Amino acid sequence: MRPTALLPCVLAAAVLAAPAAAWAGVPHTVAPGETLWSLAAAQNMTTRAFAAANGLSEDAQIVAGSTIQLPTVSEAAAALAGAPAATAQAAAQASATPSQAPPPMGGYTVRPGDTLSGLAAQAGVSVEAITAMNGLDPAGYLIAGTVIKLPTGAPAPASTAEPAPAPVVPAADPSPSPTRVTSADIAAVAARNGVPTDLSAAIAWQESGFNNAMVSSANARGVMQVMPGTWDWVQANLAKRQLDPSSAIDNVGAGVLYLGHLLQQTGGDYAMAAAAYYQGLSSVQRIGMLPETQRYVANVMALRSRFGG
Repeated sequence: MRPTALLPCVLAAAVLAAPAAAWAGVPHTVAPGETLWSLAAAQNMTTRAFAAANGLSEDAQIVAGSTIQLPTVSEAAAALAGAPAATAQAAAQASATPSQAPPPMGGYTVRPGDTLSGLAAQAGVSVEAITAMNGLDPAGYLIAGTVIKLPTGAPAPASTAEPAPAPVVPAADPSPSPTRVTSADIAAVAARNGVPTDLSAAIAWQESGFNNAMVSSANARGVMQVMPGTWDWVQANLAKRQLDPSSAIDNVGAGVLYLGHLLQQTGGDYAMAAAAYYQGLSSVQRIGMLPETQRYVANVMALRSRFGG
């Protein structure tokens, strides 16, 4: 997510030509200044084991902008021990690699003729609720193509003959700036705020793959896929300083603070907090976890082991 400057092409070719590991890790884009040592330390394993899992020597140089795999401890141990490919693959499968992320809930692309009042009426909520959630002006015009989120569990808008136009991201905070963060960045923010680092990183990876430029089909933005309404609520109620809407680290901060709040509200239950992060706390409390939410939570719980959990 942060811009990267590539090292000389000869070095890049040497690293990219390294043999691929026989198992699947979490792909990670190398940021400037990162080394095998720093990435291994962030995953709580030795440099030798981390390098072996990537088919590299312990003293290999990694290139900013290239992709490296973040293995589980079992995968790295198997690689270091020189386990056969079948054994390594079994270890990878045993670590419960998550399936594809379920789509965001409540996403809708505005069609020509849609109005805020009409969408609110169909969803059974107030105009103010939709505009607050999406960072829209209640008195403003609703532009065709605008990507918005409707409340979880609300009826879908009536079908229309109009096809969905090209998506338009409404102007609201946080800003989806083209920046990348690392698991170490997320762990540092989470630790400063007393929120579990593994759960924070797992949710960040599930939500965006650590990509701050991402905007979902439900108008969630950045590394932690923070809704504009959530951003404003966190700023007003949880943040101890002014958050920078264009900062990837502050996007992580807002998401981490909100996750910490959900953990408090759910008695420290990781699974319930993750469900509330995806579906909404009031919705989970009212109707339980929807099937998509159950899949999301299973993915997040599996990913925790990749980030030290």
